[in-house]
Amino acid sequence: MFNEIIGLICQTDFVFSIFRITAPILFAALAAVVAEKAGVTNIGLDGIMLISGLFGTLFSYWTQSWFIGVLGAMVVGTALALMIGFFALKLKTDIILAGIAVNTMSSGGTIFLLYMFTGERGNTASLTSSNILIPTVKIPGLCDIPVLGDILSGHSVLTYVAFILVFFTWVLLYKTSIGLQIRAVGENDHAAESVGISVLKIKYIALGISGVLSGMGGAFMSMYYSQSWNTGVVAGRGFIALAAQAMGHGEPVGTMFSSLLFGFAQALRTKVSGIPGVSSNLISAMPYAVTILGLVLYAMSTAKKVKRKKVQEEENK
Repeated sequence: MFNEIIGLICQTDFVFSIFRITAPILFAALAAVVAEKAGVTNIGLDGIMLISGLFGTLFSYWTQSWFIGVLGAMVVGTALALMIGFFALKLKTDIILAGIAVNTMSSGGTIFLLYMFTGERGNTASLTSSNILIPTVKIPGLCDIPVLGDILSGHSVLTYVAFILVFFTWVLLYKTSIGLQIRAVGENDHAAESVGISVLKIKYIALGISGVLSGMGGAFMSMYYSQSWNTGVVAGRGFIALAAQAMGHGEPVGTMFSSLLFGFAQALRTKVSGIPGVSSNLISAMPYAVTILGLVLYAMSTAKKVKRKKVQEEENK
């Protein structure tokens, strides 16, 4: 069995699937990075992705344009993130509870909205057509390269966008004035306010960007990955993204590698499930086991850093 697993891992289609599976996690993880940098935890990522995925599918169906569907999902994601911000920042509700409320609302609310708008019950499979699905891209030149072309060419448009956004998120946070303000507010909002930065405004901006990114992740899931929307389409990826952000120490590049780790675990689950004699229950738990293991390792490394910092402070005294 071990040799079979190694053989599966070495196949080009397995590596291809890692990038495809990683993309929605990466969108949500980058959303978590931006929000966390501003000192606001967007725990409602899972619910935002589910609701945005539904509206992305609906907008694309109504307009017969996948591009408008993605834009619609981004707008809905932004609105939901700003709603969390309104309850947390304006009405002084605990932001964790506000995020949990969005997650809870998404499970039943989307079914109601789908039935209200289309009369469908539970999924949009009957609405699916080639016009409303996100297209794949064959990169000229690259697709002709053996092995590498099979891995890197032929992905969805949003798959490439997800990895490109890692660079742009880094630029936003570390090479722009708004990024400097986001980091300043996250590190010490009182100090930021004392130098004239509008803390409330920056937190809303960070949550808005977080909503845009998670909305794209939701659109990816419903308009490419699953080819249609259903109530289980997100499958906890918003929570996995929070773990990826934590494991990546809140940095875009580190978060990308953490997301790839989770993508690898899910791709492995899909491939290994076809091997005779392997327990399906054990395989289904694999991505979540990796999530828990990753968080444990992250907690251990953080504890060591805190301990080392305390030792250095004592030595300096």
